[in-house]
Amino acid sequence: MTTNRTPHEQDPAYRTALAEFGAAVFGHLPRQDQRRWAQTYLMGLLRTPGKKSARRMAAAVSDVPTASQSLHRFISMSPWPWEPSRSALARWTEQRATVRAWSLLPVVTPKRGQYSVGVQQAFDAEAGRVVNCQVGLALLLSTCCDDIPVDWRLHLSEAWCDDPQLRRRARLPDTAGARPLWALGLELVEAQTARSEGPPLPVLADAREFFDARALVTGLSGRGAKFVVSIADNLTMRVGPHLGTQRRAGAALPAGRLCVDDRLLHRSAPPRAHTSQGRQARAAVVWTLSGPVHLPRADHTLRLLAAWCPKGTRPTGIWVTNLLHADIDELIALAGAQTGTGGVVQPLRERFGLSDFEGRSFPGWHHHKTLVSVAYTWHQFSGASACTHPSASQAAA
Repeated sequence: MTTNRTPHEQDPAYRTALAEFGAAVFGHLPRQDQRRWAQTYLMGLLRTPGKKSARRMAAAVSDVPTASQSLHRFISMSPWPWEPSRSALARWTEQRATVRAWSLLPVVTPKRGQYSVGVQQAFDAEAGRVVNCQVGLALLLSTCCDDIPVDWRLHLSEAWCDDPQLRRRARLPDTAGARPLWALGLELVEAQTARSEGPPLPVLADAREFFDARALVTGLSGRGAKFVVSIADNLTMRVGPHLGTQRRAGAALPAGRLCVDDRLLHRSAPPRAHTSQGRQARAAVVWTLSGPVHLPRADHTLRLLAAWCPKGTRPTGIWVTNLLHADIDELIALAGAQTGTGGVVQPLRERFGLSDFEGRSFPGWHHHKTLVSVAYTWHQFSGASACTHPSASQAAA
């Protein structure tokens, strides 16, 4: 091995803890060489500055001349299952931090050419335009100070799934098909529910750009999941009946807007003032909570939470939730957690190589996303991160 190590990595206790962490996450791999290259790839993601190509990672962590080819084969060609590693990572995280919600986060990765698996034309909010890209969906465990990615799905278009040559080249399994993001989100929630050692937690998502809000909310409701979902202000709802107030049940709201008036969000009523204390800058926000509302042709009772600038006449954010009896402070905290989830993408890209894998094969895409998640989780819990978790010291002990 090379000596390109930080002082933190030279600590024997740190190296022992990292090896134990790798064994916990990759111990299911059947072959010793797979476990060894998993640990090497993990170290490469943690230690290599700049672009995380197989060649550069091999140079940073290994003196073996063929290491780069071995890393490439391990990620792109080796048929190891990624689900056991993701389940182990989720359980490891739950044992070391208080998880308050599960968050669904679409991630756009710009790509050149047409051969990266699932490549399509989609809007990239960061670039402000439609780009050639892969669209992934991550499930994050949201803790008090960070969001930990533990599971992924790749969005595939019908053009990809219906082309036998593309499927063969990308090694798409027979089970991989064209499914909307909301359906992939429900699949992620079901998988996390099955692997979690505790009761199901509220699901957070932003349905303003990628999700069909009605389909996502209806699917979560039908599965008995609790949720706080950010929505656009043109989602049609129907009113009531309001608690303690006579309202015409089933009254349709004007088409094209959420009808943010005194029938729902009561902006003219005495507001509830709150100063947000999320991971971002603190700012004064006025919050209002509606009475019961329903989606058209649905019986699930919901409520709307809205955030306002103190002098604003329209809300700056609107969330729909089925946590009907939750305290408003709890809902505000969940809404703030949902707003902050996007902050994890930049460090994943800049420090852990989220976008550096060429991504031409379906198994390779899942393998790389799994290793990136593992590296990020270790970094956050090992003491190398500025974020201090309740039990972070235990992770490096």
